[in-house]
Amino acid sequence: MRHPDPEIGRQLEVIGSGAEEVLPQEELVRKLERSVRTGAPLRVKQGFDPTAPDIHLGHTVGLRKLRQFQDLGHVVVLVVGDYTGMVGDPSQRSETRPRLTREQVLRNAETYKRQFFKVLDPARTEVRENGEWFAPMRFEEIMSLAARLTVARLLERDDFEARMSKGLPISLHELFYPLMQGYDSVAIRSDIEIGGTEQKFNLLVGRQMQQEFGQEPQIILTLPILEGIDGVARMSKSLGNYVGVDEPPGEIYGKLMSIPDGLILRYFRLVTDLPAEAIAKVEQDMGAGAVNPRDAKARLAREIVRMYHGPEAAEQAEAGFDRVFRAGGLPETIADVFVSPRGRGVWIIAAMREAGLAATASQARRLVRQGGVEVDGRRIEDEEEEVPAPDDGSFVLRVGKRGFARIHVRRSEADAP
Repeated sequence: MRHPDPEIGRQLEVIGSGAEEVLPQEELVRKLERSVRTGAPLRVKQGFDPTAPDIHLGHTVGLRKLRQFQDLGHVVVLVVGDYTGMVGDPSQRSETRPRLTREQVLRNAETYKRQFFKVLDPARTEVRENGEWFAPMRFEEIMSLAARLTVARLLERDDFEARMSKGLPISLHELFYPLMQGYDSVAIRSDIEIGGTEQKFNLLVGRQMQQEFGQEPQIILTLPILEGIDGVARMSKSLGNYVGVDEPPGEIYGKLMSIPDGLILRYFRLVTDLPAEAIAKVEQDMGAGAVNPRDAKARLAREIVRMYHGPEAAEQAEAGFDRVFRAGGLPETIADVFVSPRGRGVWIIAAMREAGLAATASQARRLVRQGGVEVDGRRIEDEEEEVPAPDDGSFVLRVGKRGFARIHVRRSEADAP
């Protein structure tokens, strides 16, 4: 969007880059004009419900946009939903979320607060918990708040409409979620709120609630949703398709090397610092066959590990990955696990479970059937196989691409460490 003031034009370009929608544009221009004229920074909000510990790359899409706002001179307000987290956002949900206790939410929130600053500048960040304003509310105040939003308006959202049409239950507390998120914007006097595209309804409720309380309504800015490493569903810890920013460098690198080729450029654009020209060159080279997808993924993995763990960790993660997957070697460190024999040797299913490489016996059996289990480089095909103890009493168990353990066959209790 063009503007006669070069500074405002620059800010509009940065704010709009990578965004799905900015609504309403003309109100954003007015807010920026006032901010530049008075020197007062805008307050830019994003809410996080700590329903699971740790921040993943999907969260960083929003955090990186917030960092851009900070670099433009504005203030970021992160609302940690210790109260909304107990409700659970119904966006894109086909059923009611299991409720968490406040203790669980607060425990998860501690990791969020620490990891926010892997991306954001602490000096330009306010972190608030919405329990600050919800905990002291009397029931009379809750009723007054609820009176500002109609049931008809709430049922406009696609998630609720779809569940009603299928006869699926909607719990009353779920209807409070958009109301609560909207009131967060009132409590912190938000100028702009950002969120994924699935958050658009909640962000619009925030505008409505601010108008109800006599405030200038916030601008809403929606961002793309990052697919997980499976390339199918949105990145989520509950689906296991995530890359955590605080995970070990080798784990981050290995997970990123497993993404489908079709996600390479999208990940470059949404979660790295690589300039647009450099990403365009990667796209051009891949299209012309000058760079194969594996090498592009290696560059992506290096870049992301560097961002969160530093250049030395990125080099070590790449060397470790190449040693295991290119040269057929083993990781530098492998967990030692002692397992008692059954019959002629160690039952492969028991070894996988003892090593923590399968959560259940049925999962372990499925991995064997899929051909993902090896012992000293030999594929295991029989779920009932009992691996005999080698002369040195141990063997290397490999499950999938990244799961390793050195299994020691316990001959007596004295063998255990």
